[in-house]
Amino acid sequence: MISKKLIDLGVLALRQRNSRGTFKPHVSLRFRGNEGDLRTFSIDTTRTPGKQPQPDAYLITHAHSDHHGKSAMLSPRAVCTEKTATALEIRHDKKYVGNMCRLGDEIDIEGVTVKTYPTEHTVGAASFYWENDVGTRILVTGDVKDASKLPPCDVLITEANYGDPEDPSCHFADDLESMKCALFESGPVAFGAYEFGKAQRAVELMRGFGYDGAIRMEARTRALTRSMLEDAGELAGLDSGNEDDVFVVAPWDLNKLPWNVKKYVLSCRADYPYPIIKISDHLDACGLEDMVRKLNPEVTLVYHPGGHRPSKFSKHLNSIGIDSISIDQIGNVLSNEFI
Repeated sequence: MISKKLIDLGVLALRQRNSRGTFKPHVSLRFRGNEGDLRTFSIDTTRTPGKQPQPDAYLITHAHSDHHGKSAMLSPRAVCTEKTATALEIRHDKKYVGNMCRLGDEIDIEGVTVKTYPTEHTVGAASFYWENDVGTRILVTGDVKDASKLPPCDVLITEANYGDPEDPSCHFADDLESMKCALFESGPVAFGAYEFGKAQRAVELMRGFGYDGAIRMEARTRALTRSMLEDAGELAGLDSGNEDDVFVVAPWDLNKLPWNVKKYVLSCRADYPYPIIKISDHLDACGLEDMVRKLNPEVTLVYHPGGHRPSKFSKHLNSIGIDSISIDQIGNVLSNEFI
């Protein structure tokens, strides 16, 4: 039984019910630190109400809304990188009140030494690594674009955004050549990209392709890009411009741009009414499997996203001989007052 194997490794994975009786997002881990003290780290989840006992840490892997930093950032027990904290403040217009570290640093959380490693999903996105009292190496990845710098572990808590090997849409490679060709076509061009994460990747790619002109964005995307990238180059507002301008806007705002602007969406999804250029911030199904093989855990817990893909990826891992459990199979369920 895989859940028993986790217990043997000194790790209890649990889910919490909130006051409405539904599940809080994502998962919490309970373990003992080096001194034998019981610790609880809640991962990419909303805060427990202040009147209830708190976990020792809210680990925020990055600032996308489905990882719930908007809630956790208001707790002094929040932990994330400096870049993630900045992105949360810009996106939600609130002060981050938790603990910060630089990507690659170690941080002490109630006597537990936690080290961060890059996942390249967004600027500042971090995985968290620590050991418990029996030496079990625990790694929480969040979403992953590049697993090359992640350390081997015994317990892996990871994602499955594109983790269904039987779904053709979960197999892809970045189409950099198509993006480069679109960028240097004559006339104005717009790339649909989410304001945080994809927009900054788009700017990095365009500068890497050799484009040194202005890139037009709305104000918050511009603020995020300037804060996240050291060399973003010239960024301008949507209302300033020249004939051959380059735009980066949210996919749903492409229709607000002039008719003569060539429009593309940078995505691996196929449900947009514009041509798609496959540029992803995630590993595909093969990349996720390769990551797990490389990290070589004894147990893999797939905790994200919502829906069926964690279960699909977990079942696939089990079918190839890698012990895995998905978040929907976690039988340890506590209400807030018992955290």
